[in-house]
Amino acid sequence: MEHKQTYTHRLIELARRHGVLRAGDLKEHGIPRVYLTRLVGDGVLERSSRGVYVLAEAEVTENHSLAEACRRIPHGVVCLLSALRFHGLTTQSPFEVWLAIDRKARLPKVDYPPLRVVRFSGSDLTAGVTDHNVEGVTVKVTDPARTVADCFAYRNTVGTDVALEALRDCLRQKQASPDDLYRAAKARRMANVMRPYLEATIT
Repeated sequence: MEHKQTYTHRLIELARRHGVLRAGDLKEHGIPRVYLTRLVGDGVLERSSRGVYVLAEAEVTENHSLAEACRRIPHGVVCLLSALRFHGLTTQSPFEVWLAIDRKARLPKVDYPPLRVVRFSGSDLTAGVTDHNVEGVTVKVTDPARTVADCFAYRNTVGTDVALEALRDCLRQKQASPDDLYRAAKARRMANVMRPYLEATIT
């Protein structure tokens, strides 16, 4: 009985600390997986997707899918449409989580949440990236200026109208200054593309 209470307590604390708990996390903490099933049956934990659990009492935010994606792929960076949504720079609500990974990284096998993977390398993967706490999970997200520049770089994929909307909203909401946006554009080799739109927006 004492072992059961200890395992149960440790599992609950682990779920509370991580926010989003993977079944594989239990092994390194010496907790038998059967306790996941028991706590789900008792209504303490909820299975949010295959192999992923959260406390039933936990507050699920609109960014829950980002937390799940980054819990499964810690080296991934939320970008493009998902980053726009995170920063409130689009009216769109993407079905997939847009996640950037290293160009040489193995393609992640994740059944949920659905992913739209893009590949960056070197500074393109790390520049303009900030950490955010979402449901206890560290989520890496491209900052507003970098996200707008990325949208122009991927304008054939996300749409020029989406990139322009993001640029206007970013300036209107003062999430980035014109200088911030121009520096991000230069870093992403988009200065010549973005300059006329930027100048037209601020004049």
